[in-house]
Amino acid sequence: MKFVAEINVMPRPELLDPQGKAVLLGLEHLGLDQVDDVRIGKHITLNLEAETEEIAREKVEKACSKLLANLIMESYTFELKQV
Repeated sequence: MKFVAEINVMPRPELLDPQGKAVLLGLEHLGLDQVDDVRIGKHITLNLEAETEEIAREKVEKACSKLLANLIMESYTFELKQV
């Protein structure tokens, strides 16, 4: 079975996000001062094959926790769809 995982990796809320703060400042300079906060993260699309959805979920969890996200500074979420 083929699956697509849509993964979002974001900085943990308790940590500063300098890139997000820089974008927020830029938005204010553009006159978009109604924006309260900006957080910058990563979006990853992962195509994979697995025998079941449960096995696919385990593979995506492993990829996220071991490689795609730095769990000290980032958290992740993902959606898995069969294609």
